[in-house]
Amino acid sequence: MKYIKTFSQDTEVSQVALGCMRIGNMTDKEADIYLSTAVECGYNYFDHADIYGGGRCEEVFGAALKRNGKLRDKIIIQTKCGIRKGMYDFSKEHILSSVEGSLRRLGLDSVDVLLLHRPDLLMEPDEVAEAFDELEKSGKVKHFGVSNHSAPQIELLKTSVKQELSINQMQLSIATASMISSGANVNLCNEDGVNRDGYLRDYCRLNGITIQPWSPLQHGFIEGSFSKNEKYAELNRTIGELAEKYGITETGMAIAWLLRLPDKMQPVVGSTNIERIKAVAEAADIEITREDWYKIYLAAGYRLP
Repeated sequence: MKYIKTFSQDTEVSQVALGCMRIGNMTDKEADIYLSTAVECGYNYFDHADIYGGGRCEEVFGAALKRNGKLRDKIIIQTKCGIRKGMYDFSKEHILSSVEGSLRRLGLDSVDVLLLHRPDLLMEPDEVAEAFDELEKSGKVKHFGVSNHSAPQIELLKTSVKQELSINQMQLSIATASMISSGANVNLCNEDGVNRDGYLRDYCRLNGITIQPWSPLQHGFIEGSFSKNEKYAELNRTIGELAEKYGITETGMAIAWLLRLPDKMQPVVGSTNIERIKAVAEAADIEITREDWYKIYLAAGYRLP
């Protein structure tokens, strides 16, 4: 597993994070194996949210961490807040209560990272700043970031928030890559040139913000995996050939493609399959060539002008 620096270059994190959205139904034994195997494979970053499994995912993880207490100092725990039923809520009251709930379910005094999950259309930056200041002063949150936010939304937050916003978690995969394709088609009237994020990739690189691609193996908006999907026959054929060339799995190749980007992104893989978790960790050590990266890009249906 390769590692990258984040949080003002002070902390080394595994270049692939594990998303814990699907662990809510794990037995104690399964959760213990999941956690210990991940750490053995080199993962040290685990992504949560207060809404995952209605809070159950944090409970399962917290219980496993308590049974394997020596692992706490070896890992970074990230959680997210701001989504409520039928609304988004960045009020000071909700942010603080959400963190308290996450800490209680995780059985911890603090989390390493807190992200604002999705933009609240009624956001008041001063109110977010008050919440962040209180959480930092109390030691309950060490680092802060956002998820699914545009560059102007981040800049708006920064008018009041003093803490560094180190993370932005965004949807990105080979099959859903307008964040990348728009950069190759500037000012062109074609589908690949449609910019949907305000050139967020460039903004994050310029400002030292780590992008965490979520659903890195999916297509569309949570429509399913592009693997074995007839719509992506050419892409899967190319990935299969290159996976064989590099001696990794097809899942691993899909992640290796993202890791080849110079941005030093940190994909969040939500698998609970132990063998897949191991395969992705092995693929994280592979650096594919520029030529092979572009082969996959073109096979996904994007075009170079």
